[in-house]
Amino acid sequence: MAMNRNQFIQTAAASTMLATLKARAVENAELAAKKDPDQLNIALIGAGAQGRILAESCVRIPGIRFKAVCDIWENYNLRNTARYIYSQQREMPNAYIDYKEMLAAEKDGLDAVVVASPDWMHAEHANACMEAGLHVYSEKEMSNSLEKAASMIRTSRATGKLLQIGHQRRSNPRYLHAVEKLIHEEKLLGQVTTAVAQWNRAKADDIGFPAKFPIPAEILDQYGYNSMREFRNWRWFKKYGGGPIVDLGSHQIDIFEWVWETQPRSVIASGGTDFYKDREWYDNVMCIYEYETPEGIARAFYETQTTTGRGGFSEAFRGTNGYLEIAEVPAQGNAVFREAHAPEAQWEALAAKGLIKNKPAAIKKVATKNTAVDVRVTKAAEGWPLPVDLSKPAHQPHLENFFNAIRYGTELNCPGEKGYETAVAVLAVNRAVATNQKIEFKESDFHV
Repeated sequence: MAMNRNQFIQTAAASTMLATLKARAVENAELAAKKDPDQLNIALIGAGAQGRILAESCVRIPGIRFKAVCDIWENYNLRNTARYIYSQQREMPNAYIDYKEMLAAEKDGLDAVVVASPDWMHAEHANACMEAGLHVYSEKEMSNSLEKAASMIRTSRATGKLLQIGHQRRSNPRYLHAVEKLIHEEKLLGQVTTAVAQWNRAKADDIGFPAKFPIPAEILDQYGYNSMREFRNWRWFKKYGGGPIVDLGSHQIDIFEWVWETQPRSVIASGGTDFYKDREWYDNVMCIYEYETPEGIARAFYETQTTTGRGGFSEAFRGTNGYLEIAEVPAQGNAVFREAHAPEAQWEALAAKGLIKNKPAAIKKVATKNTAVDVRVTKAAEGWPLPVDLSKPAHQPHLENFFNAIRYGTELNCPGEKGYETAVAVLAVNRAVATNQKIEFKESDFHV
């Protein structure tokens, strides 16, 4: 049948529209394939030892792609970490010495930045990234300055960008189970009255660096370092860090606040540069915190030594019905112990539910042959191992929590405000040592 002019025009228009719609559908499908909504593009600032550890966890997480890496040590940290990332994701990230250049060139293609630079630069790097529209995972300590730490929270609030602080125990499933389920919910330990924690390391000297790979003096000066010795051993110096109590202690002092669900009311401390005479920060610190809880006053003792590794690192929370020994490495702490008077039926019921293991942990026997034991000695507690294991690198669950907060709105396990509370408590220890005085906290001290 013959087709008149109007019919021809309508048919042609319909064909054109159909072709256009098909083309758009193909284009949209291609775009969807290129940008999986679960894929996040990230960058790393600070590609040293800690940055490398975080990178190793990130590349294990599905949908995470490094697009850029930044570090001022171009021919060592930057090169080696970029090569490692390429070996894992088969895509070479762009490499930068200056973080400002990296943000200017990469920000439109990034979702988030992991900040693992030395403590004194965390605030500058994190603030710049959030102001560029990017979410930030910042290593702890937030800063060696409370004023700088507070600025990170203000920037996060002003920009609406997420800020996660790297207290990774708060995302560790063993710690979540022990603290949230056993202590808080089941009240397995009874009233938790005291805590003891430590992180001790053996004697260690200047880290040093490969003689053929120094950072040029002009680069060191440009980025605030006086020498390679200061750059490599920045934790020794007050300009760059907070000393061992901050480097090591903040992880565990953070857990005190988690268990008691409150900030400390005071701290006393003793320490000094008693062994390493070439360092500014104390090589040993011992401190005692007081916490005011609904059940009464609780106290926590913490120590860090850098001349002996005796005891390693672990935390113990002691209650009226039992105590918990836990550590990031299970071999150093992984059980709850029942006091003899505590109702065994409760523990057996929890074991039946799989909340603790029902076979008591082995108790080290102490020889008592030919030794009179004081009648006041308390019977050794029974140990019940924790049933939860972490099969991933220690930092991976905390990074997963951060990325899931970006993707799905999951609540952060350690947002900036929580990290700041710990920074207030930890940085006060150095003041207590310096002044030889008890530091009293006000509730307002912990808020920005």
